[in-house]
Parts: sequence; C-alpha cells; structure tokens
Amino acid sequence: MTLDDWLAHCERLHPKIIDMTLDRVRAVKEKLGIAFDCPTVVVAGTNGKGSTCAMLESIALHAGYRVGLYIKPHLVHFQERCRVGGAPVQAESLEAHFEAVEAARGDTTLTYFEFTTLAIMRRLQHEPLDLVILEVGLGGRLDAVNVIDADCAVITSIDLDHTEFLGSDRESVGREKAGIMRAGRPVVVSDPMPPASLAARAAELSCDLRQLGKDFTFSGDRTQWQWAGRNKRFSGMSYPALRGVNQLLNASGVLAAFEALADHLPISAQAVRTGLALVELPGRFQVLAGQPAVVLDVAHNPHAVAALAQNLDQMGFFPRTHAVFGAMVDKDLAGILARIAPLVDVWHFTDLPLPRAATAAQLEAAFLAAGLKTPADVTTHTHASPLAALHAAAADATTADRILVFGSFYTVGGVLQQGIPRVTAGATASQPPTLH
Repeated sequence: MTLDDWLAHCERLHPKIIDMTLDRVRAVKEKLGIAFDCPTVVVAGTNGKGSTCAMLESIALHAGYRVGLYIKPHLVHFQERCRVGGAPVQAESLEAHFEAVEAARGDTTLTYFEFTTLAIMRRLQHEPLDLVILEVGLGGRLDAVNVIDADCAVITSIDLDHTEFLGSDRESVGREKAGIMRAGRPVVVSDPMPPASLAARAAELSCDLRQLGKDFTFSGDRTQWQWAGRNKRFSGMSYPALRGVNQLLNASGVLAAFEALADHLPISAQAVRTGLALVELPGRFQVLAGQPAVVLDVAHNPHAVAALAQNLDQMGFFPRTHAVFGAMVDKDLAGILARIAPLVDVWHFTDLPLPRAATAAQLEAAFLAAGLKTPADVTTHTHASPLAALHAAAADATTADRILVFGSFYTVGGVLQQGIPRVTAGATASQPPTLH
C-alpha cells in the first residue's frame, strides 16, 4: 500500500474524527514499543505552536544536532508532518510504519489522527536523533502526542478554540493544555497572561515552571532584541525571520526551553542567531514576492486573526485588500470576520474539500448576518476552490493592491498545490514548487 492508500484506510477506520481518550492509542503505543532515547520537547497551545516548533528545530539544527520534528497539519503533502534533519521524509519511508501500526492495533479502532501520529512517532524512533519535537494537535491532556513523557513541555498562547472539547473559558482550556506536564520536569509558558490553571497544575506536579515575565523576559527596539533567562542572556539579536507581532513571545519560549535543557542539549549564541535568522514556516504571515502583495496566513480563530489584523496594519497603505477565506463550520466565524473585516474591501469566500468545512455560501451568509458589509464599498464572491478564489482576486486586483489568503490550513494549502503562486494583477500563473 502507498502512503495515500494508508491515509485513505485511516480515514475509514473510526466513526469519529476526534475521540477524547488516550486509552486506545496508549495501548497500541505500548505494543509498538515507541519511546525516544534523546531529549523530547512537546509543544501545546492555541496559537504559536507551529512557529515555536520551527524555531526549536532551526536553532538545534544550527547547533549541529540531528532533529526529528512532528508538526501539523500539512499544507500540501502529508509527509510535511514528519521532518528529519530539517526536511520532510520521503512518503515511501512512512509506509512500513503504517503497516506496523495496523498490525499492532488488532481490533482496536484508531482515529485518523491517532493512527498517523503513532506511525510518524515510530518513523522518528528509527532515526538516530539528538532532539525530538512533537506538536500537540487539539488540547493536550487527551491528545495522542501525550502518550509520550516529554523532557520539557512548552505551552504557547492560550485562547478559546475547540470549546466543545476543551471548555468555554481560558482556565478550562489551560487545564487541558497542562495535561502535557510531567512531574518534576521543566514547563515553559510563553503566554504573557497565562490562565492560573497552568501554574496550579505545575505546582501540583512539582514541575520546574518557567514563565514569561517571571523566569525569562525579552525587550527590543526597532532593530534588535535581547532575552534574559535565569542563567543565560542573549543580546543584540536580529528579529526572527518569521514575521508577526507574536514571534518574540514564541522565540522567548524557545530560548527558555533550551535553557531548561542546557545540561543535555547545550546551544551557542551563534546557533540562536543563525537559527532565528533562517527559520522558515510556510503559511504564517508569509508574504510572497511581487505585486500585488500576497499574504498567506493560517489564522483560523479570533485570537490568531486579531494578531493577523495587527500585522496587516503594520504593512503600510494599500488601496484595496482582497481576502480569500475558507474555514471549518465549527469555528467562531462571526468573531473571526469581525476582527478582520475593517481591513478588507473585497471578499472571496471558498469551499474546501472536506465535510467539516463551511461552504463558501455559508461563509458569505455568516459575513452578511454579522452586519459587517458596507454596501457602497465592500463586495463578496463565492468560489469552488481556494485557487479559483485566488485567480478571481488577482484578476480584480491592481499592482498596488494586497491579497490576503487566510483561514484553514486547507485554504492556504489549496493555493500552494502547484507550488508558490506567482500572482500578477489581472492574472495568476504558477511557477514550479519552491516549498521546503
């Protein structure tokens, strides 16, 4: 079976997309004997997980370490989720590990996410690695990644998302994220205003809690920034290559994690500088070269969209902004749209190729129902795919305009199917793929 065959098999296995328990995945993990003999970092949070993982990976690579990374979801190809030595593994190299999970599970049903997580972790286990980084999907306590006992837990910003599973307030969400903590081990919290539930759980477990503003801090001016932890300092650093208002929060948490692991994984100031300067993560306030300006961002909850709006505000003046937007139907669509609507002149709502997605017509209806449309100067359109929506936005744009593609990973991934799109006013053409 090819990787595509296995993924189709995984989608058919379990009636639920999400099944909040660890019992089944833990039992299969024990049968497979999955464990790591090198330092392991698990990263949870509402927003900033992907950026944090990318910076951890980049700094460790530039320190000379061999790194395995499980990051999700993917934008174009599934194998983007499993990185070794800074690059996605070959699709074929995953097939034997899917086969092993299938053999080990017997009559145990696994969700798509559980099955694929076990296969990727087994793939990483078979590499000689110095560091393993695992990104949590939904929550923390009952996420499949949490069958691994991390040497260091990192918790990024906390906000409301997946409230039907994680709770309707930040304290409840915090308790779920705190599930990745392990007794006596370091926990880094990079949220500047964390829910009290995080510190409470860390105290119960006697964790080595390292909190932004207490155990590590950062400051900066227009050209450089500095970081101070308990015992280490880094100064005169260039800003991380990842754009956005929250990247210093994420970078600060990353440096605190490396300080916590310093006895096992020492890093130099040069590795920090180079790693942050060269880090890449497609789809996180990614600005494509050319005119009109094109911004790709996977912001899909109100907290992330508020940060996106702030980043867009700092880009300067554009006569018009054309937005391509697609999202899951269970998201806070009114909250998302309200935060970004003042910056958008033309909306291109798009269908996405999965059952959980809101249709373009539903998104347009949510926008109109929210009372955000000013008939005189805001227009709306619906499209069958993200790429069709991008074509339409480009056809309507001038070279001085801006096109924003945001929302679900499937929205951004949809415009990257044939590589980085080269967008010109009045037309769209694709060049060969340049994603790493």
